Amino acid sequence: MAKSIFKYILISFFLLILIFLIHTKILSCNNHSPYSNQIILTYLFNFIVAVLIILGLYIVRKKHKDNLGYLFMAGSLLKFVLFFILFYPIYKSDGEMSKIEFFTFFIPYFSCLIIETLTLIKLLKFLDSNPS
Repeated sequence: MAKSIFKYILISFFLLILIFLIHTKILSCNNHSPYSNQIILTYLFNFIVAVLIILGLYIVRKKHKDNLGYLFMAGSLLKFVLFFILFYPIYKSDGEMSKIEFFTFFIPYFSCLIIETLTLIKLLKFLDSNPS
């Protein structure tokens, strides 16, 4: 299972790079600066926190099997709290959060959330098939 977790992390990394490239291309094609609004930092932040959540769930998988869903939701809550501490003040510094600023954070957020969810599903299936 450990190899599988690292495989998911590696796949997540390359998938997020692909999403990043598509995201920046769309911004560029619509005459927006593709690397503004802390976009690189938001992708890195979301990836790093997603990896920490996945690894955290993997580490406690046997001891807290019945609570993995709650721990997963706590990780998502932590991501939101960190967003409001780290990014929200930057985005609201001009008095409003534009659509571009919103999507700059939430595209990688939801991409990582999907990846985390799929990884948790795989982990839970593995634990159900290997109860020891």
